[in-house]
Amino acid sequence: MLDKSKIGHVFPSFTTAVEKGRLKFFAKALGETNPVYTDEAAAIKAGYRSLLAPPTFTAVLDQESPNFLPVLDLLGIDIAKILHGSQAFEYFAPICAGDTIRVEGRISDIFDKKGGALEFVVMESRYTNQDGQLTTKATGTLVVRNS
Repeated sequence: MLDKSKIGHVFPSFTTAVEKGRLKFFAKALGETNPVYTDEAAAIKAGYRSLLAPPTFTAVLDQESPNFLPVLDLLGIDIAKILHGSQAFEYFAPICAGDTIRVEGRISDIFDKKGGALEFVVMESRYTNQDGQLTTKATGTLVVRNS
């Protein structure tokens, strides 16, 4: 069973730069055709500082963590036993190319189902720009298969 005393654990925060090339690549991978995601002139004309980050782009920023999925080490989870259970986002301000984003994550819940055969780790992340403005909150759930 996962250690429920780790509920509330805050992981070390980190900062990462938002680059134009990554935004364009992500937009292309999503099949996004709105030019605010790929054409800087169109983004500026629409009122943004630069290229706009597509929805869910903060998931890419998570990959900039110095440690890949630090929750696995903290809780002793074998990566072969995890599934992505859910992901939800709340948006408060745009993220644009040239921004520097601070990522802060914590474990908000750990629970089990089916007599412990499945355990769930709920993670919350906050993304704040260089001006201290909260841009996004994300909540994701990892499912750990124990059988």
